[in-house]
Amino acid sequence: MAFKILMLNGSPHKNGNTALALAEMKTVFDHEGFETECLHIGNQAIRGCIACGACAKTGKCVFDDLVNETAPKLEACDGLVIGSPVYYASANATLVAFLTRLFYSTPFDKTMKVGASVVAARRGGLSATFDELNKFFTISGMPVASGQYWNSIHGREPGEAAQDAEGLQSMRTLARNMAFLIRSIALGKETYGLPEKEPFQRTNFIR
Repeated sequence: MAFKILMLNGSPHKNGNTALALAEMKTVFDHEGFETECLHIGNQAIRGCIACGACAKTGKCVFDDLVNETAPKLEACDGLVIGSPVYYASANATLVAFLTRLFYSTPFDKTMKVGASVVAARRGGLSATFDELNKFFTISGMPVASGQYWNSIHGREPGEAAQDAEGLQSMRTLARNMAFLIRSIALGKETYGLPEKEPFQRTNFIR
């Protein structure tokens, strides 16, 4: 069985330090026999969600752009890796707009797809950005792969992160753990199936 990994580069720089971190993970996925595809998101013109609700009726976003093109790739993948640079202790706004619309507009079940986020920065704001990206996974029933530290790498100028030996090792460890988790979940599905889902209970605090 060929497992598929979808990787999203949220940096506007196609060959910057975020790409370097993702490439380090890809070397492990290739070694493990996983199929990978990397999409460059950070340099695209992606607008935010306008809460129109059209996707609830059509199953896709009303703005027919890269979000809708990516949706079937997300549905088909076994694991999703999201990479972003750090801007003001947050992810690239283009990437966040993309993810918000992608996750909200897709009706298919994402339960047990494995997610991992990686972040790149000169110095600070890494853990806040890491937490921000992981929330897309946890709201969707996706297990979050972990490494040996928070999944971060340091560098300012393009390619500078190649000097961060610990950061590169963290990427490789994360990829190995993610591959193991994907395989383990696949075996669990064969033996036990997916966890039972209760009817969703939506509670509003203002009535």
